[in-house]
Amino acid sequence: MEHAHLYSKISSLPSDIKSEVNDFIDFLMTKRRKEVKKKKPIFGCAKGQIYISPDFDEPLDDFNEYK
Repeated sequence: MEHAHLYSKISSLPSDIKSEVNDFIDFLMTKRRKEVKKKKPIFGCAKGQIYISPDFDEPLDDFNEYK
């Protein structure tokens, strides 16, 4: 919808309905801001989900020929 067309529609409304439109626009903007906020990760939320084997730092057998 073009801005001019939207403006002409809003300007033809009675003042009490313009107030309601203004409130609705504020509501929509507030709703959008809440959706955009990123959730902060909780420290330790992945505890117990990741496992590293005890020989993780040991040299790999695939590289023996390069020694």
